[in-house]
Amino acid sequence: MEKQLEEIREEQKASWDKFSPGWKKWNDLMMDFLKPVGDEIIRSINPKGEDVVLDIAAGTGEPGLTIATMLKGGKVIITDLSENMLEIAKENAKQRGITNIETRACDVCELPFADNTFDAISCRFGFMFFPDMLLAAKEMVRVLKPGGRIAVAVWNVPEKNFWVTVTGGTINRNMQLPAPPPEAPGMFRCSKEGMLQDLFQQAGLKNTSEKEVLGKLNTKTTDAYWNMMTEVAAPFVAALSKADDEMKEKIKREVFQAVNQKYPDGNIIIDSSALVIYGEK
Repeated sequence: MEKQLEEIREEQKASWDKFSPGWKKWNDLMMDFLKPVGDEIIRSINPKGEDVVLDIAAGTGEPGLTIATMLKGGKVIITDLSENMLEIAKENAKQRGITNIETRACDVCELPFADNTFDAISCRFGFMFFPDMLLAAKEMVRVLKPGGRIAVAVWNVPEKNFWVTVTGGTINRNMQLPAPPPEAPGMFRCSKEGMLQDLFQQAGLKNTSEKEVLGKLNTKTTDAYWNMMTEVAAPFVAALSKADDEMKEKIKREVFQAVNQKYPDGNIIIDSSALVIYGEK
């Protein structure tokens, strides 16, 4: 892997390790928010019986843990760059009495598994952060058995994801941050229609498809929304750490105004849109 890509990977690993306490704190709310996407991934790959499934960039364990509950004699290998996130996944598995999982800290671009190992692969909201997406797709295909199924989720266009753009846009506007290059890892890097389907086909997958999945982020209050976003969203926290107290307060005030204007009844349930892309080996 190129040195620049290795540096991105190491930065990401450190970031996810650092933010794992926030993810643990907000796990119930986030998992409720992301469940429709996990459900569509599961529907697509249809795990059953003695399947061996790989869940990549699984963070605190989903959808891998739910997949594990559907298998009779099969198992799920749950992977992530961050050891700290995988510790939370293990805790979550223990709380739910799920024993047919293993965790493995590894990089998707260098998967430590033999060719043709897995019946299915899931990856929820990891792809847009992979430094080399084609290499990642090829690695997934390599470890997938012939006839195996893969489904991944990425965020749709910014216009359909106010829950991200209201905070991100306010930070960028106030701090005049330079726009990252289009190919740089980021939330909306894979939002262009058909982009990942093309990538899947380049990597050797067939019968590809793409489906929009809608979700709702139910934080109830603007306060809870702000607290959650500034405890789990690494790019926002990194940007805010460079602002002085006055600027932080201004950004917070403007985010609150924008959210409250959109939801004047005070019940903060924000729509989201994701894409689930499927392929077969």
